[in-house]
Amino acid sequence: MVNLNQLLAKCKSLNHVKQLQVFIITLGYTQNQLYAFKLVRFCLVTLDNLPYGRLIFDCLSSPNVYLFAAMITGYASQSHHRSAFLLYQSMLRQGSARPNQFIYPHVLKSCPEVFESHGTALVQTHIMKSGFGQYPVVQSALVDSYSRFRSDVGSARQVFDEMSDKNVVSWTAMISGYTRNGQFSEAIYLFKRMLLLAHGGQHLENRPNQVTAVCVLSACSHTGMLQLGKWIHSYIYKNALGPDSFVSNALVDMYGKCGSLKVARRVFDRTSGKSLTSWNSMINSYALHGQSNDAIGVFEEMIRCGADVRPDEVTFVGLFNACTHGGLVEQGISYFDLMTRGHGIEPQIEHYGCLIDLLGRAGRFEEAMEVVRGMRIEPDEVVWGSLLNGCKIYGRTDLAEFAVKNLIQIDPNNGGYGIMLANIYGQLGKWDDARKVRKVLRERNAYKTPGCSWIEVDNQVYQFYSVDKSHPRTEEIYQILDTLVGFIILKSSCN
Repeated sequence: MVNLNQLLAKCKSLNHVKQLQVFIITLGYTQNQLYAFKLVRFCLVTLDNLPYGRLIFDCLSSPNVYLFAAMITGYASQSHHRSAFLLYQSMLRQGSARPNQFIYPHVLKSCPEVFESHGTALVQTHIMKSGFGQYPVVQSALVDSYSRFRSDVGSARQVFDEMSDKNVVSWTAMISGYTRNGQFSEAIYLFKRMLLLAHGGQHLENRPNQVTAVCVLSACSHTGMLQLGKWIHSYIYKNALGPDSFVSNALVDMYGKCGSLKVARRVFDRTSGKSLTSWNSMINSYALHGQSNDAIGVFEEMIRCGADVRPDEVTFVGLFNACTHGGLVEQGISYFDLMTRGHGIEPQIEHYGCLIDLLGRAGRFEEAMEVVRGMRIEPDEVVWGSLLNGCKIYGRTDLAEFAVKNLIQIDPNNGGYGIMLANIYGQLGKWDDARKVRKVLRERNAYKTPGCSWIEVDNQVYQFYSVDKSHPRTEEIYQILDTLVGFIILKSSCN
């Protein structure tokens, strides 16, 4: 037998692999599964050459489960999801090898990208029929796969709750799923439950890891739960889960979005080997809170780092937002030019929206319309909404009407756009026009997305919508609001 490991150790390129393959063929081992597996794995792992690995795979008349696992894993890990799923289907059709607990997790990673929400349910049926439904690694992959879509989070939770042997991977997959789909309160609740079980001595092996911490920090940043975020920071420190750029970036983002900019900057400054994500997190944190000069300062500091870090699309979104908050119109325009010409970045819809917002807030509508007309992509709600906001500031009913018509074409049932136009007409005393717009909204039964806010009290997040009466203490809340309004009226009349 050929000592293939020794020969592969000497291979440095694809040509060497081809020579070795010819040698194996001349010895009559064309269909040898072990040799083929080692060649395929070498192509995938060492040479990062999926096409040639697939060529070797296709030469086999009846590949075994290990070869299928190697190829499917290779496709899934490089985001060739359609190829991974097609190979899985081919495996089922051939019937010579059956999927196992090592193949299903990679198939589940790919199927949401190919079939969207119904793909996971399809694969789960195969899993249950083949008897691998109770393997923790498969169950965790099911949780992750289902939670890719908001409509399937309930299915993910059902699989999670039915798991008899939960591990840190399954807990993290469920928390990540909630966070990804904007169900932040559920993510935080599950994290607290995970901690209670782990520190109660029942499941010490299920203590949160770095990925868990990053997921729940993201939930804190979106809900403004600064106190819980601080506690998690302390937990990370005490349990040696950091520092690394992955955790540090999440901490900067959390502190930044919660408004604790000094702490965010301190974490940022202490991060060694800052990645582009680190710089973007700090720039966006400053921009979010209107600290325009600080955001621009961080960007200029990043540029001075040289070729190690180059700005990307996200960097410039943060810069444009900073310029908008600071009214730095000329600087914003120059950054747009730097992005397109200096760094060769093709503007996306977010960049156009930011630039039009910047120009609209400054009342430079002719330039804003030039940008709209020169766009290489179809304007969306962000673009027309940005233009509409500027029109509201300056009372440009002509452009406001134009923007609203485009917004209504995109989303005919969103009454918020029409209400904004009616309000503009009201400000200008055009009451007949305002009444006409409101009449059309009533006839269309258009909706307006209610405003939403969160408040943190005693480490508990409370979510409120406009005209919301779902809270159990609604009556008390409205009584206090009425008292505050009365106090404000009384104080203003005394002045």
